[in-house]
Amino acid sequence: MLSVQGIYRHGKIELIEPPQDVREETFVIVTFLERGSIDLRERGIDEQQAGELRGALAAFVEDWDAPEMSIYDNYDAVKAAL
Repeated sequence: MLSVQGIYRHGKIELIEPPQDVREETFVIVTFLERGSIDLRERGIDEQQAGELRGALAAFVEDWDAPEMSIYDNYDAVKAAL
């Protein structure tokens, strides 16, 4: 399974980064996330699972916090300006 971040706009999903090694016409499932906080319990994720996820994603914190990643903070505005 592969997760890719994207934005829904004008009836289409725009991927922030194209996935690697995915065949054309591969079926996908799209989950719409609301901005702001996400209720993990509502999505069937308990405290233990949330902790495991947090631990698994901890390796990415340094990259997420890198100054050059701030371009993604306002992705819609940046994309619209191009």
